[in-house]
Amino acid sequence: MRPVLASLTAIAAALTLAACETTTPVATEAPVAASADYAQLMEDLRILSAEDMQGRDTGSEGGAKAREYIVGRLEALGVQPSPMGRLQPWEMQGRTREGVKTFNGVNIIGVIPGTRVSDKYIVVTAHYDHVGVNDGQVFNGADDNASGVATMLELARRLKANPPEHSVLIVALDGEERSLLGAKHFVEAPPVPLSSISMNLNFDMTARADSDGKLWVTGTYQHPYFRPLLERIAPRGTVSLAFGKDTPEDKGADNWVEASDHAAFHRAGLPFLYFGVNYHEDYHRPTDDFEKIVPATFQSSTELAIEGFRALDQWLDQ
Repeated sequence: MRPVLASLTAIAAALTLAACETTTPVATEAPVAASADYAQLMEDLRILSAEDMQGRDTGSEGGAKAREYIVGRLEALGVQPSPMGRLQPWEMQGRTREGVKTFNGVNIIGVIPGTRVSDKYIVVTAHYDHVGVNDGQVFNGADDNASGVATMLELARRLKANPPEHSVLIVALDGEERSLLGAKHFVEAPPVPLSSISMNLNFDMTARADSDGKLWVTGTYQHPYFRPLLERIAPRGTVSLAFGKDTPEDKGADNWVEASDHAAFHRAGLPFLYFGVNYHEDYHRPTDDFEKIVPATFQSSTELAIEGFRALDQWLDQ
């Protein structure tokens, strides 16, 4: 998520400005569902951010290992491959600390048929790559973005148990950290016509909401009709939805319209929303580890993300 080379000053400014953003109205707090079983959610996060994943860099052995794990999870859930298959390989140029180089990446795609609008798709994305090993240190990327992938897999699990109204493409994207390469390729060569995509919902960094108690929603400035649907969602545990980081007044690192894979969909003229937490002290550092994540906070954010999906799914194409 967000440029690797973002300065510490810009990050500090983003943290300061967050307090000034528009947030959700006060609502009666809804407890995290006591009956929910989060064991698999936490296990997905732990495994994807483990040391043996070697930071999941695009084209690396660790990236391939993460991909194998995600494919196995989708197969275990019974999520079928897309019309073009399970894997979407690509070759593109991207950025590194040493300059531009060619990357060979692979997107992972699954489809869950809809019950009401089967010919229209909500594309749910989360990038599974991170920045790999730098100066001998493994950047495990627990929040960025093992968390978003785990949230997406939990959504897929629930959609298999309680099918969506729209057909859903579950897409684990590669190469986000290398200039959104996987998302760009997906939009250029989609498994379904772009005209059949109702929107993109992107999860990138969904775990560390403890920095300000917010799961931020970016994109309602561009698509204001989505905001009333999401404003009705009550907080979960200590986490609530907040809206912003997407207006002309939001500058630099505090504007997230181009910050993650949703930017490729936005540039293609498709509606998008981005769910993610604010910057924190471990962002793009080797200390972004599983042990830093508060389970209840991550679980609350995941519940909000899933509630957001359900609200959008029910409203779209009415």
